[in-house]
Amino acid sequence: MEYRQLGSSGLRVSEISLGSWLTFGSAVDPDATRDLVHRAFDLGINLFDTADVYAGGAAEEALGRALRDLSRHHVVVASKCFFPMSENPNDRGLSRKHIVESVERSLRRLGTDYLDLQQCHRPDPHVAIEETVCAFEDLIRQGKLLYWGVSEWRAEHIVEACRVAELRNAYAPVSNQPQYSILRRGIERAVLPVSQRNGLGQIVFSPLAQGALTGKYSGGVRPGGSRAADDQRNQFMDAFLEEEMLARVDRLQPLADELGLSMAQLALAWCLRTPGVSSAIVGVTRPEQLDDDVKASGRRLPVEVIDAIEELFPAPG
Repeated sequence: MEYRQLGSSGLRVSEISLGSWLTFGSAVDPDATRDLVHRAFDLGINLFDTADVYAGGAAEEALGRALRDLSRHHVVVASKCFFPMSENPNDRGLSRKHIVESVERSLRRLGTDYLDLQQCHRPDPHVAIEETVCAFEDLIRQGKLLYWGVSEWRAEHIVEACRVAELRNAYAPVSNQPQYSILRRGIERAVLPVSQRNGLGQIVFSPLAQGALTGKYSGGVRPGGSRAADDQRNQFMDAFLEEEMLARVDRLQPLADELGLSMAQLALAWCLRTPGVSSAIVGVTRPEQLDDDVKASGRRLPVEVIDAIEELFPAPG
């Protein structure tokens, strides 16, 4: 496993990280969760990503139990807040009240005294960015957080957060967690350049396009037990499973074969070739998926392969 700086911070994170969306606390039972987390750690993964909203808090609880046997200072625990956690009008968003209370609850669920990284799951148009920046500043000074970041923020929101932090001599965000893959390249136009100028590293999610880039859905087949075959977990996959899209994905297979890579390894290595990407989050349900994914760390794709992928899936104009 190779490690990279998270933006301009001193924190080093594994190129491949383990996520918990749609898996921990729901599709994966507690014993399997522990096995996955420990296997990830043994393979060199040190960044474990979750969020308060995942499985209504159950994902954080499951991850916390799985991390108990590991040395706390050897792992990087990242969570997020923003989405509603109840019908309470203050139990959502990025107000000082919700951020502070969300962090406190996440700490209890995860069984830890501090979070290495807390991220704003989305921007909040109803709260002044000054309030959000100051809330994170206070939590970091209290020792409950070490760093903070954002997720799925547009370039102008990132710029404003960094501007306010600089004006107030406060801690600025060090990360952004966007969707990024061969099939979803939207951050390349503005978010990536802005993030690099302001010292934010990308912790990208869905680098395998929820499994579409592994080749498992070739020909439109939805194997039993796969995410696409599970109506509770496939609600964001329709665009990836279109016939024309899958036909183009199939054309990646010869490129992977030529390099001796699996399709998943090719897709992950492609993400990691991008300047500014610090880590790619994978979501797995079986240890052998982890064993395969981590082999993408340190792999450098030849220019001709990158060019061939560009031809199949060009960058947004």
